[in-house]
Amino acid sequence: MHGKTVAILEARLGRQFAELIEKHGGRALHAPALAEVADVDRDAIARLVTDLDAAPPAVAIFQTGVGTRALFDATDALGLTARLLALLEKATVAVRGPKPAGVLRGRGVRMDLSAKDPFTTTEVLAMLAQTPVSGRRVVVQRYGVTNAELEEALKARDASVIEIPTYRWSLPQDTRPLVELMDALDRRAVDAIAVTNAAQVHNLFDLAGRLGRADALRAGLNRTLVASVGPVSSDTLRKFGITVALEASPPKLGPLISALEGALKS
Repeated sequence: MHGKTVAILEARLGRQFAELIEKHGGRALHAPALAEVADVDRDAIARLVTDLDAAPPAVAIFQTGVGTRALFDATDALGLTARLLALLEKATVAVRGPKPAGVLRGRGVRMDLSAKDPFTTTEVLAMLAQTPVSGRRVVVQRYGVTNAELEEALKARDASVIEIPTYRWSLPQDTRPLVELMDALDRRAVDAIAVTNAAQVHNLFDLAGRLGRADALRAGLNRTLVASVGPVSSDTLRKFGITVALEASPPKLGPLISALEGALKS
C-alpha cells in the first residue's frame, strides 16, 4: 500500500485490521464507528422461555457468537438454561457460521443446519430453503439490528417469527476519532476507507448529520477510494450516495485487504 492512508471503521477487529494494513505498507487511520451494547432484558427472556414452553418453536436460528453467548448468560442467571436446552432439543437448530456454532457446541446443543461460507443472509436463506416453516414458530437470535431480509423472507413463507434481542449496535461513546476522520477527508488526507458493516455507514452519517457535515462527508468519501466488505455494506453506501470502488469477494477481511492492496499499488 506504499504509505497510503486507509481509514478503518471496524471496531471489534479494528486493531487486527490496522496491523494488516501496516504490514502491507499502509498507514491505518482507525475510527471505530460501531459499539456493541448489551441489550438483554432478563424479564423478557424469562417470559419468552415460558411462552415457548407452551408453544415450542419449530426452528431456532443463531446468527452470532456474541448474541448466542449473551442469551445463555441470561438463562444461566435466571435458572432457565435447562428449559431452553430442552426446547432446542425439539427444534431444528440452524447456525449462521462457526462462532454461534462454537457457543452451541459448548452447551451440548445439536445443530441440524449450518450456513455455507461466507455466512451471509443469502446462505442462511439457502440453508433454510427445505425446512418447513409455514404456520410454525421460528426463533431468531438477533444481532445488532433486525435482519430485515431474513425476517421478511420467513414471513413470506408464513412463518411466525420471534426475535430474541441480545445486543444492539450504537455509536461509540468516544466519537472524536470519527470527527477526526471527517476532518482528514476534508483535507483530502485519506486514500481509502474500508467499510466492514452496513451499520458503520448509518452511524457515520448519523453523527455527520448532527454536526451539519453530512454533505461534506459525502463529498469527501466520493473523493476517496471506498472499499466494501460485501454486498450489504455496498448497498447501504450507495443509498447514502457513495460510489463503491471495490467489493471483497468473498465478503471477508482477507479478500478485502487483498483488494485494497491491489487498488493502492500505484
